[in-house]
Amino acid sequence: MCFFYYLETCDTCQRIRKELNLPESIAQVDIKKQPLTAQQLEALKAVSGSYEALFSKRAQLYSQRKLKEKNLTESDFKKLLLEHYTFLKRPVLFCESQLFIGNTAKVIAEAKAFLHEQ
Repeated sequence: MCFFYYLETCDTCQRIRKELNLPESIAQVDIKKQPLTAQQLEALKAVSGSYEALFSKRAQLYSQRKLKEKNLTESDFKKLLLEHYTFLKRPVLFCESQLFIGNTAKVIAEAKAFLHEQ
């Protein structure tokens, strides 16, 4: 099963969602309404290799909590990701062993190519 994790109120997520033209077979999950579970986060981490790879350092809470000044560990990243949806680097397209994280042009192009191979 494939999942597209995004934030409904994020204009960038909305633009990318339309650009990818996601097939109906991909479950679309608004992470504000349905926050990531520990099990979902573990599945993402297993493919990404770390919690930090899933973590958005551009999140407003990251700056507000002055997390830049702290030396965060993998355990800290995991805790923060489970604590608040805004810490997930988004959007995330997850299909079995394929994972596309974030909104860079390169990641979106790779996600598009992957989706059109299916």
